[in-house]
Amino acid sequence: MRFPHPLVLLLGCLGLAAAASHLLPAGQYERREDPVTGRSVVVAGTYHRVEPAPVGAFRALVAIPRGMADAASVIFYVFLVGGAFAVVERTGASTRLVQRLVAGLGEAGAMVIPLACLAFGLGGVLIQMQEELIAFVPVLLLLTARLGYSPLIACAMSIGAAAVGAAFSPVNPFQVVIAQKVADLPPQSGLGFRLVFLALAMGLWTIGTMRHAARTRVPASDRPATADPADTERAGTRPALTDWIILALVAATFVLFIVGARRWGWDFPDFSALFFLMGAAVGMIGRLGVSGTAEAFVEGFRSLAFAALLIGFARAIYVVLNDGMIIDTIVQGLFAPIAGLPVALSAVGMMALQAVLHIPVPSTSGQAVLTMPVLVPLSDLLGLSRQVTVLAYQYGAGLCELLTPTNGALMAMLAATGVRYEEWFRFLRGLLALLFGLGGLALLAGIALRL
Repeated sequence: MRFPHPLVLLLGCLGLAAAASHLLPAGQYERREDPVTGRSVVVAGTYHRVEPAPVGAFRALVAIPRGMADAASVIFYVFLVGGAFAVVERTGASTRLVQRLVAGLGEAGAMVIPLACLAFGLGGVLIQMQEELIAFVPVLLLLTARLGYSPLIACAMSIGAAAVGAAFSPVNPFQVVIAQKVADLPPQSGLGFRLVFLALAMGLWTIGTMRHAARTRVPASDRPATADPADTERAGTRPALTDWIILALVAATFVLFIVGARRWGWDFPDFSALFFLMGAAVGMIGRLGVSGTAEAFVEGFRSLAFAALLIGFARAIYVVLNDGMIIDTIVQGLFAPIAGLPVALSAVGMMALQAVLHIPVPSTSGQAVLTMPVLVPLSDLLGLSRQVTVLAYQYGAGLCELLTPTNGALMAMLAATGVRYEEWFRFLRGLLALLFGLGGLALLAGIALRL
């Protein structure tokens, strides 16, 4: 099986969205401002038909620049982060540090995978890292190449681990916390239960990634040569003091990133400015000079241009569906049939339908405020706990992030690492089935424990 080029794939999805606006009836829920979440949420039981608004071919094309405008802060973030890390790469610090790491690990190089999965998974748990991971692409590709692994492993242990961490997180502010607020549940309620299944999910993902890496590892004789520490030092390529200073500066930047996101309410413009400042400082420390630093930034912009623009193309699909007034129709049509099912089947059905809905609604936070006001009254009528309803949303929408082409960050990451979508799909399908099975088991356990 061979999927089309990512751009063709997204344009095909755009065409399907436009066609759906002609086939599905337009409809809307009434909405109100929620003082708890500060977002506009739907009012359950208010779905009604509205005047049809089919999207024609030209309007669908116009949605592409509109999608780029909607995602502008994310797109410019990718450009500036790419530029900043191109400066780091130009100094040679990342290459020397990776060479030192690989030489030091020796035969224990496979330990990079669980450590990376743990680190990036934690990023997903805490702040739902996605687009932020594009910054790591140059270092990840260099590291995996030195260890004999394919670029797919770079994706699996970064954006894959982060997505799994976010899907099973007990504290993800953009997913579980918003859903719990809308469902009128205390933040971090069910923490211990979620932590158990988070550990199981991360273990599954890490083991699956390590097994694939072992099966596809390139023999040592065919890998890029890596000198031992003594040879590296004699060749003058041993990490110097400035390399360690640059590493410390990069680490401090990510610490500020996390603190800013969780404590100061920073968003993508703030992150962009932070990484631009880091890149400029690294250029000066690495003795690139003003011109050399500027040239490295431009090189980084150029290398990530396609990946960044894919985010805008993915956003355009949602723009078309929203213009066609069929998002609420899809929600109503998907969830109405489960009202008559037994409690356990309703919970599993909710998770499956949340995964399906995440294809046209690629924002996890947007999906929470769209679906939870509809599902909470339904779950109350069924005798299903609100916590289990939140879990069904969390696992369904979160795990779909690993697969859906409307996830611009995923498509951008695959493009930046040179991994084709069908390669990712082949790697993912077995693991994703296990993770959905684990999510279903968690729902049944939640019902049994009266969570």
